[in-house]
Amino acid sequence: MEYHVRLGVACTRRFIFSKEDAVKYKNMTLQKLTELGIDFVDIEDINEEGLLFDESHIKPVVEKFRRAGVDALFFPHTNFGTEDLVCKVAKEMNLPVCIWGPRDEAPIPTGERLRDSQCGLFATGKVLRRFRIPFTYIQNCRLEDEAFKRGIHNFIAASNVVKEFRSLRILQISTRPAGFWTMMCNEGELLEKFGIQIHPISLEELKTEMESCADSEEAAAAQQTMTENMNVCVKEDAVKKLAAMKAAMTRLVKRYGCKAIAIQCWNAMQDALGCFPCVANSLMTEEGIPVVCETDIHGAVTAVMVQSAGMGKAPTFFADWTVRHPENDNGELLQHCGPWPFSLAKEKPTLEAPFAFNYSHPGSVSAELKGGEMSLLRFDGDNGQYSMLMGSARGIEGPRTKGTYAWVEVKNLVKLEEKIVTGPYVHHCVGIHGDVIPAVYEALKYIPGIKPDLYDDNEEEIRAFLRGE
Repeated sequence: MEYHVRLGVACTRRFIFSKEDAVKYKNMTLQKLTELGIDFVDIEDINEEGLLFDESHIKPVVEKFRRAGVDALFFPHTNFGTEDLVCKVAKEMNLPVCIWGPRDEAPIPTGERLRDSQCGLFATGKVLRRFRIPFTYIQNCRLEDEAFKRGIHNFIAASNVVKEFRSLRILQISTRPAGFWTMMCNEGELLEKFGIQIHPISLEELKTEMESCADSEEAAAAQQTMTENMNVCVKEDAVKKLAAMKAAMTRLVKRYGCKAIAIQCWNAMQDALGCFPCVANSLMTEEGIPVVCETDIHGAVTAVMVQSAGMGKAPTFFADWTVRHPENDNGELLQHCGPWPFSLAKEKPTLEAPFAFNYSHPGSVSAELKGGEMSLLRFDGDNGQYSMLMGSARGIEGPRTKGTYAWVEVKNLVKLEEKIVTGPYVHHCVGIHGDVIPAVYEALKYIPGIKPDLYDDNEEEIRAFLRGE
C-alpha cells in the first residue's frame, strides 16, 4: 500500500525584517523539501517573492492549495512571519498545520537582526490558539538538523492518518457473532462524531460475489499466491473457494469505496460457506486493505489509522491479547487464527483448519511472527467516550502454538492488563513493526474526541521526540 500526502507550503515574512533573507531561506527550504522527497505545492506564482506577507495573498493562496488538493499545510517563517495571515489561511483550509522557522544567526556587525524567526513562531502559536486551530511545530532549528527531517516526516505521517480517517468507510460483512457483546459499536455515533461510514452487506452477498468470480483472473492470482507462499494442507477445492473469497472481497471493497473490512469469520460463515476466511484476510491485509475478525468495527478503524501512520511501509496484523508468558512476567501471547500477512511470518506459513474449531472447515493459517520492535494500538470507546490505547512491544521467544502468533514483551504488563480490563478496550489490538506512536499521537491533535492513552507512560518522551530532542 502506497500513500501520497501533498503539502501546501506557504513561506511567510514580516515587512520590518529582511526581505532578502526571507527569500533566501524560502529558496533553501523548498530545496530541502525537494531533497527529502516531499511532494509539495508552493506559492511562487502568487507574488514576485513567493511569500505570504499581505492580506491580498490569502484568497489566491487558498484557491491554489484547494485546486492542488493539498492534504496538509506548512508555514516556514523565513523571517518573523505574519501570524494573522498564517492563521487565516489555516482557518480556511481546515487541514493539519505545521509551523517552523530556521534558527537565526548572530546579529550582523551593526547589531541588526535579519529575521527573528523564533520570535515569529511564538507569535503564530499564540494566534493559532486564538483561532482554535490545532497545530504542529518543529523546533527552531537549521535545515540540516535531524530535528527538521524527523519533524517533517512525522508531520506527514500524522497528516496521512488524518486524511485517511476523515474519509473512512468500512465494509462490514455480516453481523457480529451473537455472543460477542464486546464487538458492539455505535454506528450512528461513529458517523456523527467522526464521519466514519459503515457499509454493511450480508454473507449471501459475499457468497454470490464468490460464485461470480470463481473462475476469474483475480481468483487464479490469489490461488497462485497461496500455493507459492504457504504449505497447503487442505484440499484443492477448498483452496479455490478461499481464492474466490479473496477475489470477491477485493471487488466488494472497490465497489463500495471502502478502506478496510470487518468480517464475521465465525460461526455463521461456516454454515453458509463451509470455510474460514483467515487466509483471504491475510492476503487482503498484505495488499493494504486490512481485514479484521469477528466484525470488529473499532478494530478496522484502528487498522486503517495504524497502517496510514506507517505510510504503507509495513503491513499491520490484527491480534488477540490472549495469555501471559509462562516465564516472563511482562510477556504476552498475541494470536489469531490466521489473518496476518504471510510476509510477516518467520517461516513459510501453513494453510490448514483452525485448532479451536471444527477441523472440517479449512481456511486458517499457522505461522510465528517475525520479531523485532512493534507498536500495538487499539481505538475503542463506550458511553460516548473514545480513546486510543497505544504503546510499544518487542518480540521474544516462547512456546509454539497454533494460528498466527507472537510472544511479545511490554514495559509493564500488569498496568496494560488493567487498562484493557477497566476499559474502554477489548482483547483485540492492531500491531505493526516499527514505531508509529509519535505519528498517531500527533494525528490525534486533529481528530477531536479521541484521547491518546499511552500504556508505556511515556508521554513526555514522545513530546520530546516531537520537539526534536
